[in-house]
Amino acid sequence: MGSVQVTLRNPKRVVEVPGPVRVHALLDRLELNRESVLVIRGDTLVPGDVLLEDTDEIEIRPVISGGAT
Repeated sequence: MGSVQVTLRNPKRVVEVPGPVRVHALLDRLELNRESVLVIRGDTLVPGDVLLEDTDEIEIRPVISGGAT
């Protein structure tokens, strides 16, 4: 059995999580708020119901919003 390689930002670190695992379950396991992060595989955003395979490499980035003042 392999692991999903997860790159996290702020602070930058890499963790491995046993797969396969759904995105929502992964975020719960990492204690991350689903509303405040983006999950990216390659160049594609990954929705919460997607099953990540144990060979996947993903990046989790915080959502950054801004606006005009």
